[in-house]
Amino acid sequence: MRAPASAVPSFYLYGEPQRAVREGFVHVESLDDRSRPSEWTIQPHLHRDLNHVILIAEGGGTMQAEGVACRFDAPALLLIPAGVIHGFAWHSESRGWVITLADSYVTQLAERDRDLGRLFRHAQAVALDGEDRGAIERSVSQMLRELGWIGPAQRSAVEAEVLAILVRALRRAQVARLEGDAPGRQALVVAHLRERIEARFRHRESVAAQAAALGVSETALRLACARVGGLSPSAMLDERTMLEARRLLLYTNMSVNEIAYSVGFEDPAYFSRFFTRHAGQSPRRFRAARGA
Repeated sequence: MRAPASAVPSFYLYGEPQRAVREGFVHVESLDDRSRPSEWTIQPHLHRDLNHVILIAEGGGTMQAEGVACRFDAPALLLIPAGVIHGFAWHSESRGWVITLADSYVTQLAERDRDLGRLFRHAQAVALDGEDRGAIERSVSQMLRELGWIGPAQRSAVEAEVLAILVRALRRAQVARLEGDAPGRQALVVAHLRERIEARFRHRESVAAQAAALGVSETALRLACARVGGLSPSAMLDERTMLEARRLLLYTNMSVNEIAYSVGFEDPAYFSRFFTRHAGQSPRRFRAARGA
């Protein structure tokens, strides 16, 4: 049940009392700054005069916006308009950047280019590819450098990076809409991915390699998996790998090292960490606890 707006806190930046927003306000901070102290959970709140553009470079999570939950995996860009009630449950150790823009500033940019106004009509998560992530991270780094000093044309330099990020977001969102217009095709793509994972999960292929083999973009593959299966391509691969690892631990006499090689890991120690992260216990403890 959606909480009434009056019961939802309104902040300047998260956790800070509401105050007037200066014209042209732009703020950048690491996702880690406020999310780690709150144990990777940001409670529902709103900003009356501030918009968010959040780059998720690693990790993922769930965004709650106006009572609707949206799952996402890195790399992704989250867009939250001013006045929208939102909160987040990040995956532990997610990495990214939170860009906050004055609503009046976004309005000015949209007046110069109406296409940009479409970005903040509603909260959304835009899937990115590796090239997008790299370009946006470079823009964020440049913004941090410019905001860290006062020099000639500083505002123009910051605005150039803001626009570069917003244009990338706009174009990616448009691609997602066009590729998301065929749910039947998305289901087919996910079915083919499952077949490929079943046949080749021991190869531990990257999402980019899987997408190329299936003849779709990396963004389209991520979107199809999220909408049809509720999991990212990487999570689907990990799920199949864990199923095989459990079977081998329970029903064979193979050593943990042998199992690691069998399911596609070159480093048994990395396999043990992978298994522990997913199962909550090491391969040896998993086997011993079940008397295998």
